[in-house]
Amino acid sequence: MPSTAYHCDLAWLGGDEAVADVLVEVEDERISGITVGTDAPAGATRLAGLTLPGFANAHSHAFHRALRGRTQAGTGSFWTWREQMYSLAAILEPDSYERLARAVFAEMVLAGVSCVGEFHYLHHGAGGRQYDDPNAMGRALMNAASDAGLRMTLLDTCYLHGGIGRPLDEVQRRFGDGDVHRWVDRVDALRSIQSPTVRIGAAIHSVRAVDPDGIGVVAAWARDRGVPLHAHVSEQPAENEQCAAAHGCTPTALLARWGALGPLSTAVHATHLAEDDVALLGASGTSVCLCPTTERDLADGIGPARRLALAGAPLTLGSDSHAVIDLLEEARLVELHERLATSTRGSHDAPSLLRAATDHGHGSLGWPEAGRLEVGALADLVSVRLDSVRTAGAAAATAMQHVVFAGAAPDVHHVVIGGRVIVSEGRHRSIDVAAELHTSISATWASA
Repeated sequence: MPSTAYHCDLAWLGGDEAVADVLVEVEDERISGITVGTDAPAGATRLAGLTLPGFANAHSHAFHRALRGRTQAGTGSFWTWREQMYSLAAILEPDSYERLARAVFAEMVLAGVSCVGEFHYLHHGAGGRQYDDPNAMGRALMNAASDAGLRMTLLDTCYLHGGIGRPLDEVQRRFGDGDVHRWVDRVDALRSIQSPTVRIGAAIHSVRAVDPDGIGVVAAWARDRGVPLHAHVSEQPAENEQCAAAHGCTPTALLARWGALGPLSTAVHATHLAEDDVALLGASGTSVCLCPTTERDLADGIGPARRLALAGAPLTLGSDSHAVIDLLEEARLVELHERLATSTRGSHDAPSLLRAATDHGHGSLGWPEAGRLEVGALADLVSVRLDSVRTAGAAAATAMQHVVFAGAAPDVHHVVIGGRVIVSEGRHRSIDVAAELHTSISATWASA
C-alpha cells in the first residue's frame, strides 16, 4: 500500500487525556510515524473529533444478531432464551450464514470495531451431518469478515455434551465433532487456510459442554500452538451448581485444574464467581470478557469487574448476542453496572475502559500488534464525532469522558483498518449495511 497520512483533531495515545493535532503516518498497513502538535500537511486526511485505536469485539456469536427484537416478549430467563436461539441455529446453512455474518460484521465496523473474536460453534449440518468441507461454516465466517473489512480471530469451539453427563440433543449435534480428537483434526485443517486478516484460536464452550479430559486436550492444543483460548465461565448460577455436583469445584477451578487458564486465556462473562475464582483468574493473568448489553438483556447478572481488575485480570469487552452492537455502550456499562452493584462511582475511568475496548481486547484475541496508536502498530483508527447531540460541548480535556460516557456507535464517522478507509462519514464504503441486514435476516427466518 502507498504511504498515507491522517491528521487527528484529537487523538488518544494511551494516556489520561486526549492530545491535539496529531499526525499519524501509515505505510504497509502499519503506523510509521506519530507527530504531536503539528499542522496538517498537504494531502493528509483530516479526522475530526476524537480518534482512538480500533475497537476489539472480543466475544461474538454472529448468528445471534437475527434474534434482535424477537426474544423480548414474555417472561423467562437465559434458559428460555436459549431455546429460541436453538430454533435459529437449526436453520442456517453455509451460504445463508455467510450473508448474515457479512452484514453483522459490517454493522460492527460501522460501530468502530476493527477486530472481532467469533466464538464459533455452529459447525455442521442439521442433525450433525458433516458438510463435504467439514469447515464450511468456518470458511463462511472468514469470507464474511474479509468482505466487511475487519480482522477476525475465529475461536473454533469444542462442544461435546448437552450438559454435564448428557448427550447432545438434536440441534446441539450441529455443534459437536463426536469427540475432542476429531475437533483437533478439524481445527488443524482450518488453521491451514487462515489468511493475513484471520487468525484461528480455540474455545471451550463451557464446562457443561466439554468434559475435563476434553478441557485438557483443547487447552494443550491452544498452548502448544500459542493461540488464544476462550471459554464461557459461570454465566449462570445453575452452571456453578452442576459443576460443583459433578466435579466438586467451581467452573473456574476446573479450568485451572486442567490447564485452561493463563495469559492467552479469556473467561467470558465470569458473572457468578466465588472469591477464590477471582483470585485464580487474576493470579493466572487470564483475561475476562464482559458483555454487559447481553448480560442485562438475558438477566444474567452483574459480574465483579472491579475486583477482577484489582486481582490482575485484564478486562475486555464483547457484544455477544448482539442485542446491541456498540462498544462504547459496553465500555460505559462496566462502570455503570458497578455503580448499581456497589453504590460507588468511579471504579473504572475513561482510559481504563478504552483500554478494555482496544489494547486488552486485541491482546486477548491474539493481535498484540493492534489496539494502540503507536509506531509499529497496525494502522486501525476510529474517529468519533464531538459535535453530535450526545457529545456536543466536549473540550479537549473532557473528550474521552464525553465519548465513553455519552457517545454511541452512530457517532463513529471514520474507520481505518490497516491504513485503508472502510467507513467514511458514517457510511461503509462497500456495503449497504441496513439493507443487507434486513435482507439476510428476513431470508434466514423465511427458510425456517
